[in-house]
Amino acid sequence: MDKQRHRFDWSLLGCALGGHVLYAPDEAALRERLTARTAGGTTWRCLRCADFVPVADGTTPPTGPAEDAPLVKRGAEMRDAVLLRFFAVERWVRGALLLAAAYVVHRFAGRQDELRQAFDQAAPVVKQVFGKAGFDLQHSKTLEALQKAVDAKPTTLTWIVMALVAYAVIEVIEGLGLWLLQRWGEYFAFVATGMFLPLEIYELSHHVTLLKLGTFALNLLLVIYLVWTKRLFGVRGGKRAYEAQRHAASLLEVERAAAS
Repeated sequence: MDKQRHRFDWSLLGCALGGHVLYAPDEAALRERLTARTAGGTTWRCLRCADFVPVADGTTPPTGPAEDAPLVKRGAEMRDAVLLRFFAVERWVRGALLLAAAYVVHRFAGRQDELRQAFDQAAPVVKQVFGKAGFDLQHSKTLEALQKAVDAKPTTLTWIVMALVAYAVIEVIEGLGLWLLQRWGEYFAFVATGMFLPLEIYELSHHVTLLKLGTFALNLLLVIYLVWTKRLFGVRGGKRAYEAQRHAASLLEVERAAAS
C-alpha cells in the first residue's frame, strides 16, 4: 500500500478552512512556474496546498516581489498550528473553570458552614464521576488541599480567590498566544505547562495510576516538543534557524530553486 497516497494532507485542511493563498510574483521565471493555462482558463498555484486554482478571466492574484509574498504554513507546520490551537481552546476551557471556582469561593467567603456543606455534598458525587473516568480522587492530595481550604479563614479564602483569578488570566493569555501562533505564546505554554509538572510529580509520589502517569508523560512530551520543534531558548539554532526552516519549506522558495 502506498503510504504517501493515504497520508493526511494538513495543507489541504488549511485551504478548506481558510481558502487558497494565491500570489503572482514579479519575477517572470517564478511567475511562469506558478501559473498554467487550461481549456477552462488561467489557473494559479496555491502557496499552501500547491494545487492549481482557476481564477476568473482578466483577474490576477496579488502581485509583488517574491520576498513580499505571504509566508504560508504548509505540511508539518500546518499540523503544528492545528495542534497548538487545540491546546489554546483547552487553556480557555481551563481558564473558564478557574474563574467559576473563584466565583464559588468568593460567594461563600465568610460563610464557611454553607461552603463546607456544599463541598461535603459534592465531594462523593465528584469522586464517583471522576472515578468512572479513571481518576482516583480517593488518593488525590489536590482534593485534600481543597478540602482544607474550605475550613480556611476569610483572609485565606481571599488569597485563594486572587490566586485562582490570576491563574485563569494566565491561562487565557496563554490560549490567546497559542491561537495567534505567536512565539511568545509558545514560551508562555512552556512555562505554564512546566510549572505544574512538580504538582503532578507530587501526586504520583503518593499514588500512581495509569491515567496520572499518562497525563504527566503527555505534559512532559509537550514541553519537550515545544522546545525541540519550535527551537525555544536557542535550541537547534533558535529563532533564526526556525525562520530559515520556514522559508526553506515555502512553495515559492522551492519553485525558485527549481527555476534556477
